[in-house]
Order: sequence, then C-alpha cells, then structure tokens
Amino acid sequence: MLYLFLATLIVCTHACFIVLVVAGGLVVLRRPWFAWVHVPAAVWGAWIELSGGICPLTPLENTLRARAGAEGYAGAFLDHYVVSIIYPAGLTREMQLALGAAVIILNIVVYAIALKRRASRTRDR
Repeated sequence: MLYLFLATLIVCTHACFIVLVVAGGLVVLRRPWFAWVHVPAAVWGAWIELSGGICPLTPLENTLRARAGAEGYAGAFLDHYVVSIIYPAGLTREMQLALGAAVIILNIVVYAIALKRRASRTRDR
C-alpha cells in the first residue's frame, strides 16, 4: 500500500511539473521573480522531449508501482485521467519533438511579452 501511495505521489508530482513547464511562463507575467523557478524547469522539460530522454520520475514511479503490484493501480482515478496525459498511448518521437518545440515557442512568446512589459514600465518611470 505504501508503494502504491508513493507511486501515485510521483504521478501527481510529474503532472504538476508538466503544468509548471507548460504554463509557468504565465505566472512570470505577474511575478517576474518566478522566472528563476520556471526557466530551469522549462529547459529541463524541453530537453527531455527533444533529446528523447526519460524523466527520472518515470523509472522511480515504475519501480514503486512494480513493488506495489499491478493490481493495485487498475481503475484508479489518476490512472484514467492523469497517467494517460503524462504517458499518452502512441507517443512517437515526432510527437516528442513537436511537444518540445511547442514548449520552447510558447515560452519564447510569454517571455517576450514579459520583457516588453518590463521595458515599458522602466521607460514610464
């Protein structure tokens, strides 16, 4: 039961990290200091997608899930709604490259807006 709980905690952490990578730049628009948190996360997320690497959370989750036994996870809420988002069926290398590029492009746009706002505020002072 403990291993299943820990595996579920890892899935939740993984999902939150993905949300941070994808949407963290939007927080930077309101809280510029958050860039110190978001930029490294976004770089890591893009690197994992573009390099075809595996996030260290994935093997950890798999190890914990194996220790818990496969039957402990079947039909759970997280399995149905969260895991399929983090590990979509049929994820190809091309899809990984597109996701990595999308993270980079989205963040370039958001940071360009943030820098433009900052320059505008500096100019107005």
